[in-house]
Amino acid sequence: MTSSQSEPDQNRTGHDRDSRLVQQAVARAQAGDQEGLHFLYVRFAPDVQRYVNSVVHDHHEAEDITQNVFAKLMTAIGKYQRREVPFAAWILRVARNAALDHMRARRAIPAEEVRVADVGQAQIGIDRGQDLRQALEQLPVDQREVLVLRHIVGLTPVEIATTLGRTESSVHGLHHRGRRSLQANLVALGAEPVVAATA
Repeated sequence: MTSSQSEPDQNRTGHDRDSRLVQQAVARAQAGDQEGLHFLYVRFAPDVQRYVNSVVHDHHEAEDITQNVFAKLMTAIGKYQRREVPFAAWILRVARNAALDHMRARRAIPAEEVRVADVGQAQIGIDRGQDLRQALEQLPVDQREVLVLRHIVGLTPVEIATTLGRTESSVHGLHHRGRRSLQANLVALGAEPVVAATA
């Protein structure tokens, strides 16, 4: 009884502590402190890279764009104001703009030429990853962005709405339609999730 009651409190405390650490790091980074920037990089670079990769569909390019986002953070972070948006949503908005700029810059290059085959990984993992990527690519961009931000980056609907400049209700609608369409796409590819049968 005690453990079940305390678990949400522990989760909330962990979240609050993380939020305080992020706020402190942002304030230090805005004052020009390199350690504050380093904390933000360690804390948010994996989320930024996953999100950018969902936009550009190239792991190496996603790495480069992520590095550029954080390389420019020392000057860009001065524009951030906590009362307007959580830092996690703000940095993903910056990353989204950088990824879209990159996509516009390379638009003249045929997509087939920029795709690279993943070599040396377990084939099953590659096949599943390719099926999921293909199913996601078939979705409208707005639905794909919402699904990635919700299930890969882990943002709440409110944070997604802030990041994408949408209402929370539109985010819920896009999420619902996106999940249905993604499931249908996976079924069409023969890659639908397997549910274990009950005995």
